[in-house]
Amino acid sequence: MSKSKNVWKDFFKDKKHGGHRYSSEEFLSMEAREKLFHLEGGRTLLDFGCGAAELLTYYAPEYEQLLGVDFSESMLKEASKRIEKKKCQNIDLLLADHETLWDKLNFNFDRITAAGVIQYLTFQEIDKFISDASKHLNKDGKIVFFDILDSRLYPLWKIGLFSQNTNGLRILCKTGFEFRTAVSARLKNSPKDILGFAHNPYTIEKIANKHGFKMICVRSMYYEYKYHTIMFQT
Repeated sequence: MSKSKNVWKDFFKDKKHGGHRYSSEEFLSMEAREKLFHLEGGRTLLDFGCGAAELLTYYAPEYEQLLGVDFSESMLKEASKRIEKKKCQNIDLLLADHETLWDKLNFNFDRITAAGVIQYLTFQEIDKFISDASKHLNKDGKIVFFDILDSRLYPLWKIGLFSQNTNGLRILCKTGFEFRTAVSARLKNSPKDILGFAHNPYTIEKIANKHGFKMICVRSMYYEYKYHTIMFQT
């Protein structure tokens, strides 16, 4: 197990909610509708890193069968509660990470998706994930990654460049704060950013092409510093 993987497993082991901008059902419903538009059909869906199933339960009415996967027991416990509350009888849950998942599957899916998850994987791990996922994808299936941190925009967002109240002094102060935070995290052997790694979409596209996928990249509606990737086999 890699050092980075240990860090993220430790970080998420007690978490009970996903990192959505707002936790209201109204917002989650809107966010899910955006994602369903890009998922564009299919009958079966695998949601990797489903967390507390905040989005998964909104996907449920559109699919015959869904599988939510996460490596955090606390997240899956919350997911189970939410699924029962929402009376979603077509959702199963599985405890696994990006390495152990594939050996536990005995069927394929029309859609394999992950929302706000891929930034916790390195490029090498993303490469392996796409390779493994492609072997569990039905004909005309898609792999859709949602809400990936954009390496070109995320640093600008962090220092407040997109804020309505931005000015030179605020940007300078935020830049200094982010630098100190990164140094402190490195000394403590903890994540320098709890949102994960920022990835360039062109690098993700090269990995997708390597495995026989064509990729479309679109901007996130609700997170100005994130993007989605839609991959389909050519």
